[in-house]
Amino acid sequence: MAAPGEEEDVMARYRSPLVSRYASAEMAYNFSERKKFGTWRRLWLYLAQAEKSLGLPITDEQIQEMEANLDNIDFKMAAEEEKKLRHDVMAHVHTFAHCCPKAAAIIHLGATSCYVGDNTDLIVLRDGCNLLLPKLARVISRLADFAEKYADMPALGFTHYQPAQLTTVGKRCCLWIQDLCMDLQNLERARDDLRFRGVKGTTGTQASFLQLFEGDHSKVEELDRLVTAKAGFKRAYMVTGQTYSRKVDIGVLAVLASLGASVHKICTDIRLLANLKEIEEPFEKDQIGSSAMPYKRNPMRSERCCSLARHLMTLVMDPLQTAAVQWFERTLDDSANRRVCLAEAFLTADIILSTLQNVSEGLVVYPKVIERRIRQELPFMATENIIMAMVKAGGNRQDCHEKIRVLSQQAAAVVKQEGGDNDFIARVRADPYFSPIHKQLDSLLDPSSFTGRAPQQVAKFLKEEVRPALIPYQSKMGGKIELAL
Repeated sequence: MAAPGEEEDVMARYRSPLVSRYASAEMAYNFSERKKFGTWRRLWLYLAQAEKSLGLPITDEQIQEMEANLDNIDFKMAAEEEKKLRHDVMAHVHTFAHCCPKAAAIIHLGATSCYVGDNTDLIVLRDGCNLLLPKLARVISRLADFAEKYADMPALGFTHYQPAQLTTVGKRCCLWIQDLCMDLQNLERARDDLRFRGVKGTTGTQASFLQLFEGDHSKVEELDRLVTAKAGFKRAYMVTGQTYSRKVDIGVLAVLASLGASVHKICTDIRLLANLKEIEEPFEKDQIGSSAMPYKRNPMRSERCCSLARHLMTLVMDPLQTAAVQWFERTLDDSANRRVCLAEAFLTADIILSTLQNVSEGLVVYPKVIERRIRQELPFMATENIIMAMVKAGGNRQDCHEKIRVLSQQAAAVVKQEGGDNDFIARVRADPYFSPIHKQLDSLLDPSSFTGRAPQQVAKFLKEEVRPALIPYQSKMGGKIELAL
């Protein structure tokens, strides 16, 4: 750390790429020191206001002094106080008191450190969810537009990454959307399930507040209710230790980890499709894919999403282990860990959603490549249709099956041993046995007849499930996103 008065060379110190390279300004601010300590001061104000309203000897002048200095934070003084006291909350109590000398005696009255620490964390978690939700909704909206546009376009399906029955480009996209809609619902539920810790005292018994109000239980309950409402929460946890249960953190980070899994799957699919040259993420005019191979168009945005999603998925292990080892009313081995994992989970989720939005706004489809791949595989898939048509024309099923078996083996040998194109249909056309259905072959090989109800499923899914889920976010749907790096 630079000595006082010396200009710090930020390039000479490690900076988390989550903030310095990727994250949005609003999410970085949500986990900033300014947001944290400004929220502490607001919580002290809420407490003083509520205590005054319930009869404690706190003056209007003291309240006004606190209100006037909510954002007047001397961070240098706070750092010096913390170095001396080895206690971050008391350092900021002293710093706040320094600029509020008249209110100094009633700042933090009856509270424990977790009154500001834990309640601030819950506010930050709630606000973080509120930042992520419209971003997730925008990604879903962009993909829904893409799915609608390509609802009818046949594409080769894959199971086990082997050619399978046809689907459509839009239907495959709906598989992505469905996962993200689950994430949207889960994130909304996680946010709405959050409660406030409230004013509970050192071990959660509210003993200090009961003493302040001379044994009046109703006033202590009302104090808890008033402060909870001032902080924007409808409910507080009825019982806590010194901290709120660390299972709350598990619930939130599990939802974000699940989102990471969804994004990883989507972007892996896009990377595989890029290799097949069927669909690509946006590639800018001056973008370089490789320093050695100028022709390359690497799916770097999707790769970034996968890379960061892996990190996001691992972070849920931290609150799981923290909750497991919190002894009795609390231990402090949660603090340093939570400083890292909570912030990183939201910052990482923020980054992958911004990146995926950018990808979804610029997906490029190559219909001719998709058609060519269908032509390569569809002849074998059409064999059952050919057999049925021959039987209808008076042929014997077993004879037809044997003919097709021989011709398909010959065509497969051309593909696998000679590297040629699938010529199965050409062999059928050249065989007099199949002359009764030669005129039907084009219709029997129409790709759209192999996609089942995929277009109808897309339309129904988007109309009945996806679009309604996005209604609360309509006002925040506008504008494309450009990546800084």
